[in-house]
Amino acid sequence: MDEVSRSPAVTLADEALLGLLLPFWQLVIAVVVLVVVLLSIARLARRGRSRMTTALLVTATAIVGLTVVGVLLQ
Repeated sequence: MDEVSRSPAVTLADEALLGLLLPFWQLVIAVVVLVVVLLSIARLARRGRSRMTTALLVTATAIVGLTVVGVLLQ
């Protein structure tokens, strides 16, 4: 009975507000991830060429592994 008494206008307004906020939070998360990646790349670059090569190989292996798992589970 509680759902029947609730007006549809309130529900639509709630969804519209969330729809407006969602891209903002995605942008905030993307900026934070970008900053962390840039800081880690700078730190890795200071450590030298051999560590960069190892890091690139590990990252490439992780990307290929996640892609394979994603394709298999699809």
